[in-house]
Amino acid sequence: MARPLKDDKSIKNWPEDDRPREKLFKNGEKTLSDAELLAIILRTGVKGNSALDLARAVIKKFGSFRELSQASTREWENFKGLGLAKIAQTRAAIEIGRRFLEGRTPSKKVKIENAKDVASLLSPRTRDLKKEIFRVLYLDAKNRLINIVDLGDGTVNEVNPIVREIFHKALESFATSFICAHNHPSGSCAPSIDDRNLTRDIQKISKTIKINFLDHVIIGDNAYFSFSEEGLLEN
Repeated sequence: MARPLKDDKSIKNWPEDDRPREKLFKNGEKTLSDAELLAIILRTGVKGNSALDLARAVIKKFGSFRELSQASTREWENFKGLGLAKIAQTRAAIEIGRRFLEGRTPSKKVKIENAKDVASLLSPRTRDLKKEIFRVLYLDAKNRLINIVDLGDGTVNEVNPIVREIFHKALESFATSFICAHNHPSGSCAPSIDDRNLTRDIQKISKTIKINFLDHVIIGDNAYFSFSEEGLLEN
């Protein structure tokens, strides 16, 4: 079908088969491009540019929704027609997507078998963060998830969890065991000297309190490092 005249950019005047919303209902959302999906969220464009034109410009600049999620508000505001309302709508939609992936896991009946389970659980939310977040997964006697607690955040290069708080929360949760995890914003999951020292200190206290410290998992970009799997936890 022919496109509308260049002087009429409104999507509502396009042939139905070319409109992102109508295409979604007719063929399914999986058939839409990133720009078409974003155009539906933006809803309207600006004079001379449709919502799809605006969406294409945004996707072209950032490359992907993953990169888009890390953009600062200032970077968004460089686009004419992207006001705070549209920025909020888009960021909310991306966060919904993240929580959908993460939302399949918080069930207390989820069983953690290994470091891969930990990485699958936490990666959707932590791999794109620009600062380190230290999290602890508390488990029952059958290695079922009781709770996930954020215990510290730091700069890009370091995280300073309160070790005492790790064990306080363990006792509070009636946990039999726990797994520590944090992300490396650099994308590399190789442990630093501080990571190794922290792991050693946690394990030393866990033996005294008799709460099992099962692993310390570092999450990078589509990869993870497990102290347990690498044989770096003392028996």
